[in-house]
Amino acid sequence: MRRVSVVGVPGAGKTAVARRLSVSLGVPLVELDSIFHQPGWAELPREEFRHRVAEVTTADGWVVDGNYSAVRDLVWARADMVVWLDLPRGLVMRRIVARTVRRALRREQLWNGNREPISNFYRLDPTKNIIRWTWVKYGEYVDRYEAAMRDPAYAHLTFVRLRSPQDVEAFVFNPAR
Repeated sequence: MRRVSVVGVPGAGKTAVARRLSVSLGVPLVELDSIFHQPGWAELPREEFRHRVAEVTTADGWVVDGNYSAVRDLVWARADMVVWLDLPRGLVMRRIVARTVRRALRREQLWNGNREPISNFYRLDPTKNIIRWTWVKYGEYVDRYEAAMRDPAYAHLTFVRLRSPQDVEAFVFNPAR
């Protein structure tokens, strides 16, 4: 296991798990959000995004943090393992609300100088409100990754589905299991 894709809904803990795996495996961490989200929340054009992800995933080892369908084919073609954080919806929702409030109130800098604006709490559009996005898209993520696990195109991948914080901790402490 040297090329790992960590996926799951927002708030599942992808970045924390990916960071820990990156350190324990001694390979670079690739945060897809940091590539995609440019200053001022501008989105990197699709072809440039694909080009940059293709470049970083040519390495012998890496841990990719993120769910972008625009680059999934590139990442998964080169990965040997997909770690799916499939935590209960209630837990994920508590986490995403707490994280979003913390980031907005503390004005935490995210990728390329971006910060989550407090005004996003009031937006009804899920593409502008990560809390609503997580609620609305939760079932789609489950369907997507369950289908991927059955898809012969991904037979080369080892899928690890972690359904509880205890599963996550056990895996992170012994990822080769």
